[in-house]
Amino acid sequence: MRTIDLSSWKQVGEGGNGKTYVNPADPDVILKVSKPALSTKESVTKEYEVSKAVETLGLSAPAMYEIVRVGNAYATLSQVIKGKKSLSRICHDSPERLEEMAVLLSTEGKKMFSTPCDTAFFPSRKQQLLTVLCESKFVNGEIRDKLLDYAVSIPEDGHCVHGDFQPGNIITAGGNCYWIDLDRFGYGDPMFDIGHLFLVCNVYSKMKRTQDIFHMDEDQLRHFWDAFAKAYTGGEDHSAFDATAGKFACLDIVLRNCFTPPSFLEKIFLKVTLKKIVKQYFK
Repeated sequence: MRTIDLSSWKQVGEGGNGKTYVNPADPDVILKVSKPALSTKESVTKEYEVSKAVETLGLSAPAMYEIVRVGNAYATLSQVIKGKKSLSRICHDSPERLEEMAVLLSTEGKKMFSTPCDTAFFPSRKQQLLTVLCESKFVNGEIRDKLLDYAVSIPEDGHCVHGDFQPGNIITAGGNCYWIDLDRFGYGDPMFDIGHLFLVCNVYSKMKRTQDIFHMDEDQLRHFWDAFAKAYTGGEDHSAFDATAGKFACLDIVLRNCFTPPSFLEKIFLKVTLKKIVKQYFK
């Protein structure tokens, strides 16, 4: 595994999972260095292998080239999509296009949700949820029982889900769209992904960190959800859709523990948030 010296690389992006860099001497590749908790050999290798597997499904994603070392961390080199912008960045730079980007996410999401997944390689989102609900000390008591009863009732679905479905994880260039940050990719009910988007746009949208990551303020994030829900359901009234998405948002808070163990303070925040929205959506 070769080592990359960051002194010759320029940072061009930063998201919730890490930072990206480019090098003028090698303009066709981009370097992604994950946050310390995610930059282990195991997690980076998983992202590399998952990205390679997604390519075989016929979904568009930047080609993954190589795993490298950056200091004590591991990172990946992948294809540069020239002229690319995430949908969230477009919403920031051109607010008048926000509804257009929400519709685009709905369209591309439906394509992904209708794509049969390799269930021998990728994990079942439902099984991941059941495992964390049964084994984790993160949630217990009456809340755990409500979520477990609901989780058991969810039909298994062999189609693709992203795992971090939101406008920052789809980029567009030259009229084409590409999915990025695929380390949580799996299969299951599409509402798992939609519940995550609901959580971002309607619960976490008040947080400055969320607004910084998605380059949108609270009103814009809520507007994005409204436009997405209308496009996805094909109707103006999406209250029933929201009610289901709210339930899956509760499940998404629990699923987060499956991917990135929260810190002590994050656990407190997540438990308080979970209790609040369970009370709202599991009446």
